[in-house]
Order: sequence, then C-alpha cells, then structure tokens
Amino acid sequence: MFENAIQSLRGRKPHILGHENCFESAVALPLVEKDGQVCVLFEKRSDNVLQPGEVSFPGGRIEPDDSSPQEAAVRETCEELGLRPERIEVIAPLDIMVSPFNAIVYPFLIKILNPELINPNWEEVAEIFYVPLDYLLNYDPLYKSLLVTVDYTEDFPFELIPHGKNYPFRKGTLPQFFYIWEHWVIWGLTARILNHFLALLRTCLGKD
Repeated sequence: MFENAIQSLRGRKPHILGHENCFESAVALPLVEKDGQVCVLFEKRSDNVLQPGEVSFPGGRIEPDDSSPQEAAVRETCEELGLRPERIEVIAPLDIMVSPFNAIVYPFLIKILNPELINPNWEEVAEIFYVPLDYLLNYDPLYKSLLVTVDYTEDFPFELIPHGKNYPFRKGTLPQFFYIWEHWVIWGLTARILNHFLALLRTCLGKD
C-alpha cells in the first residue's frame, strides 16, 4: 500500500527539521584588502534596524524570491554596502548555525573585490570598520557560556510523559566569544561565526 510513496523518498535532499518554523537568514563574512593587508569588515547596526548599535556582518532574512541562502547573503551585502554583485566573490559556505531561539543562519565567506567602492546604506549601517585578519588569528577571545533551560506553558501535558513534572529535561549551553578591537566589542552570533572561520583557517594554515 505504501511502497510507491516510500520509494518516492529515494534521493530526497534533507533539510533542517522544523526550518519552516524558524527565522532563516544569511550573512556574509567579508574579507577586504586594505592598507596592504587582509582585513575582516564589520558593521555597526543603525538605530533603524533590529539590535541597534550591535556589531554584525552584512546579512538579513532570506526572502521568498531569493533562489538560495547564498543569493540572499550577496543581496544583503550589496544593499548594505552599496555594491554591485559582480564586486563580490563568494569563496565558500561556512557551517550552518541553528540557534535555540528558532533561528537558522547560513554564513558565507566572501571577498569584496573593490572595497574603495563601498558606499554604506546609512539607513541600516551606522559605521563600518576593519580588523586585520592577522590580529584576529592571534587573538585569544574571552569565552563564556549562556545557560539554556526548558520552560513550558501552563497546559503542557505532563501526564503523557514519564515522571510528569519531574521529567529530567536537559539544560544546554550557548558558547559566547568576545573579541576586542580598539573600542569595538565583537560578540554573540557574529563572534561565533568569526570564531568558526578562524578555526577553519588555522587548520588550513597548519596552526590548529
């Protein structure tokens, strides 16, 4: 009875379970050649967007008409930095991040080919700044953890699970890295993506 339906699943491409109920966004980690050295570009978010004043990478929501997360990352970078797509080279996707707050982030490593053409959209970007990659590779960030615990609604059906209200729900931790450059503090999601990229780069350089 079910054979044809089951066989039709062969070759199916897996997704992240529950992704349709999450906020899905794409961000770009931009590399820029500046003053003779490779730097990472960061933005300070303007007061007109979510999380104003935070340090971040270019990025935003994946829109329905984006053909892929990569296209969304490039589009957002172009919108925020005033660039055309041909000025952006996508080097590689970085690891997908699933947060405990119903969010999925698709990061991409990019290179901005003509940084002198950057013309930020000041409605979204308050400032941009550059940090030398060599500095970041040799920086030892402060590491702390946030605790993630389970809460539940008043109508949660404890009577349906073993041990009821005494069920041993697990607790989790959310790693937090803090990078300091001049007066800037890079932390949160941005720092986690940065830390992941730096770890990959150290492996490629034989420094892990």
